[in-house]
Amino acid sequence: MDSLPNGNSAAASPPQNTTPAAAGGTTPFPKLTQLTEALKLEHQFLRVPFEHYKKTIRTNHRAVEKEITSVISNVADVSDSENFSKDDAVNHLTSLVSRLQGLKRKLEEGSRTEHLQAQKCRARLNHLESADAENLAEWNNTRVKRILVDYMLRMSYYETAEKLAESSNIQVISCVLASKLIFACQDLVDIEVFQEAKKVIDALQNKEVAPALAWCSDNKSRLKKSKSKFEFQLRLQEFIELVRGENNLRAITYARKYLAPWGATHMKELQRVMATLAFKSNTECTTYKALFEPKQWDFLVDQFKQEFCKLYGMTLEPLLNIYLQAGLSALNTPYCYEDDCTKEDPLSQESFRKLASPLPYSKQHHSKLVCYITKELMDTENPPQVLPNGYVYSTKALEEMAKKNNGKITCPRTGLFINTLDAVTFDVSLPCIDK
Repeated sequence: MDSLPNGNSAAASPPQNTTPAAAGGTTPFPKLTQLTEALKLEHQFLRVPFEHYKKTIRTNHRAVEKEITSVISNVADVSDSENFSKDDAVNHLTSLVSRLQGLKRKLEEGSRTEHLQAQKCRARLNHLESADAENLAEWNNTRVKRILVDYMLRMSYYETAEKLAESSNIQVISCVLASKLIFACQDLVDIEVFQEAKKVIDALQNKEVAPALAWCSDNKSRLKKSKSKFEFQLRLQEFIELVRGENNLRAITYARKYLAPWGATHMKELQRVMATLAFKSNTECTTYKALFEPKQWDFLVDQFKQEFCKLYGMTLEPLLNIYLQAGLSALNTPYCYEDDCTKEDPLSQESFRKLASPLPYSKQHHSKLVCYITKELMDTENPPQVLPNGYVYSTKALEEMAKKNNGKITCPRTGLFINTLDAVTFDVSLPCIDK
């Protein structure tokens, strides 16, 4: 649905799929437009479980293909070989039957996993389809909780994220009985996906690359398609650790096996790293000293997070930051960074200023007057009034003050005491300077 200018085009051309509430005139069109715009931002919400579902299918397919190929090869060996006695052949074939029975169990388990992940995708589609103007407040409340869980997971607050998800009923709860899935409630967060990333991040923080290399192996085709350097950087770090431990012969053997294949595309990085064999870990040469610094592991953690997000179609920045920046972009003006910036302005806080620092200033075509007392916008419905001392307040605020003080008004900033008639209504259509 396109935005309706001033909300006046609804009567002229009503949408075909008008809800009963909207047809009756009880549901304002701005809410429908707001809902439509909100749904456009839910790409990650659907993409992540779908990518996880595809990954599970690919993993199961590779496992089955590998096992079937091995079994067929062994059967062919038995049939072609003349060295097998009848009993040996029977025993060998019996072991192959056992392998196939084990494969069947794996297939059943994989099928249940795929079914559960398909349900997750369906649950998220149902959640988006359930959004309408009538339950918009409740739906937005759930959305805020989803965004908070996403932020906590990205910041490694896993236990807190799980507790929030469970208390908000947005995490899956499944029951499997007798190898059958009995029920599964809605799953609107990606805790399981981030738990997978947690294992790799924890290992990297402990200076172990094996889990990260295993992750690269599982996603080799997709990483290669995106021209990722993450596996190469892991190999470089493993080589550096061998040099740090003065295992030069092992380092050279390692380089020949794992680094040489990257030479065609990353020769400069290879030449730099190979030079550490001569400079050692205690070198003072800045170019090579940096390779031995502990922050290289932090760089690998950041690099993994980026590759992980790209793989699952996630935004590189937390959703919370993106939504806050979207709101701050409408408030970001030069005045927000001045010392006398009002405390009610979010950008008076340093944390919000940091988020808004890369954003352009908001383009304001017209000045907006906000009442000092009520913090409400002053417009034609609530016009500003000027006191004899030059200070401006909204009509609503002065009327409420006059009712409480028998028609008298006291300026909250100077203490001036006047009658209601002494306040002059100001025309908001004229240029003005707000005091």
